[in-house]
Amino acid sequence: MNEDDQLVLAFKGLEAANVSDALDKVGIRGQCRGISSLDPRAGTVIGRACTVRIEPVSTPPKGTLGDYLDTVAPGDIVMIANGGSTEFSVWGDIITRFAMARKFGGTVIDGVCRDTAKILEVGYPMFSCGRFPQTGKGRLQVGAFAETVTIGGVRVEPRDIVVADASGVVCVPQAQALKVAEIAHDLIRVESEMNAQIDSGKTMKEVWDHLKTLKKP
Repeated sequence: MNEDDQLVLAFKGLEAANVSDALDKVGIRGQCRGISSLDPRAGTVIGRACTVRIEPVSTPPKGTLGDYLDTVAPGDIVMIANGGSTEFSVWGDIITRFAMARKFGGTVIDGVCRDTAKILEVGYPMFSCGRFPQTGKGRLQVGAFAETVTIGGVRVEPRDIVVADASGVVCVPQAQALKVAEIAHDLIRVESEMNAQIDSGKTMKEVWDHLKTLKKP
């Protein structure tokens, strides 16, 4: 198992909200604003960031997204930076089918996608700023691949850890990943203890008083 896989495994059992709380503890702003799941019941996906920056097409044009997808590894989450633009779609049905076949971890777009019903039908993990039917083909191109990008106001570097679900998308810098994962797991243990107190019939004041006695990360 390589280092990337070990980092992803460290986040197993965590959700975006848990990781967000842990990021707050260490003072890292990794919550991608304005981006949500197509499916409000989406489960959690965890993977390595594969970064792409989109820009208006030039003359002569550079490559399209399809020119780069063969290099995406299984489990990677494609992070597409398009400045939150809702003008043209950057992802649709055909690329989704390819991503499913190659077992991508999911896609996060700081921008919009289309073919929503088909994406939902196959259960592909898609997170975006919204949906819009007009294609970006001939209008947009890849400006950078596997370089640092900004997604929802968050700086994302290749191989950073991405955790995404129905609550939203969070990105964890690779250098801080193990520390953040450890804190998030500690927070879950505290929350589990609080839930046990609630289930036993304690009042909310009693739950909060008990929380103060617990060792918090």
